[in-house]
Amino acid sequence: MQGHAHPVSSPSDWVRRFAPLIVPQGRVVDVACGRGRNARFLSDLGLNVVAVDRDLQALESLCGLDRIEPVAADIESGPWLFAPGTFDAVVVTNYLWRPLMPHLVAALREGGVLIYETFAVGNEQFGRPANPDFLLRRNELIEWLMTQLTVVAFEQGRVLRPVPAVIQRICAVRDRRGWITPLPDASVPD
Repeated sequence: MQGHAHPVSSPSDWVRRFAPLIVPQGRVVDVACGRGRNARFLSDLGLNVVAVDRDLQALESLCGLDRIEPVAADIESGPWLFAPGTFDAVVVTNYLWRPLMPHLVAALREGGVLIYETFAVGNEQFGRPANPDFLLRRNELIEWLMTQLTVVAFEQGRVLRPVPAVIQRICAVRDRRGWITPLPDASVPD
């Protein structure tokens, strides 16, 4: 998918809500990070973030920041860069490339958290993305993940902020022990 449809500078509320589930000082990959709004937030929490994007100009703003490793890569045309079990969290917002999805789950360590939020069918009424290749089908994330990870939360529908859109989002944990993941407070931390 070319770029982000709705550029915003503050971190995703969904990422903010579920970041407390990530192990302290954990290693996180922010996939298709753009200018790094989520990477910056996560590094401010003391997490070590690998910020991946193909846009070199966007990554420049992340160079030299503590706990952020910018990585320039075209993950749609090239190979997935990371071995299985590399990360304590995988964060994806405003991006969808279905061939990458199995790699995202495999990249999680035991106890690792997947925080995913992107556009869904119906978003075409609000603008980009409108191409069905870049819009999740109804229940697509939960159907894909419910047999692989422990789903902590799932939502889909229309949102009004940061801009009007139709989205789908999920938080899920790699948990083979079968324990129930504690939910963070539903309020968004300041």
